[in-house]
Amino acid sequence: MKLNEIRDNEGARKNRIRVGRGIGSGKGKTGGRGQKGQKSRSGVAIKGFEGGQMPLHMRLPKRGFNNPFGKDFAEVNLGMVQKFIDAKKLDAKKDIDHAALKAAGLARGGKDGVRLLGKGELKTKVKFVVAGASKGAVAAVEKAGGSVEILDKGKPEHEKKAERAAANKAAKAK
Repeated sequence: MKLNEIRDNEGARKNRIRVGRGIGSGKGKTGGRGQKGQKSRSGVAIKGFEGGQMPLHMRLPKRGFNNPFGKDFAEVNLGMVQKFIDAKKLDAKKDIDHAALKAAGLARGGKDGVRLLGKGELKTKVKFVVAGASKGAVAAVEKAGGSVEILDKGKPEHEKKAERAAANKAAKAK
């Protein structure tokens, strides 16, 4: 083998077909586009168009609702908290807040804080500092001798609006 004899394998490099270069080429005249119609012209991309029939994405029913004011809480059950305390991943003597739960790997996400839920059983006396808690969770924590402090992240907009309206009404009455 010599350097001047090195060649690609047969069929490794294929020339591209030059479309529209005469009838004898096999891809002349219409250039492989059939004839007439919108798709034979250049610059056409008809995604989802079904020839005037109602497209599939419009025939299917709309589902669901995306609440723009919805809160994103990391939901944590009391049973899991107890499990992590038993495994020494959480310290029951300190306040348990979002940072502590996140460090232990119990609270994922939750950009609006942690919401405590009452599934499972809590046997340890613990003080929670969370953004929200269910009634059952608060009752279970207090039964175990602990406490739940709920952070006030500000009232919802509709409550603020109602308070302003009541204040305005009282001011007008005077």
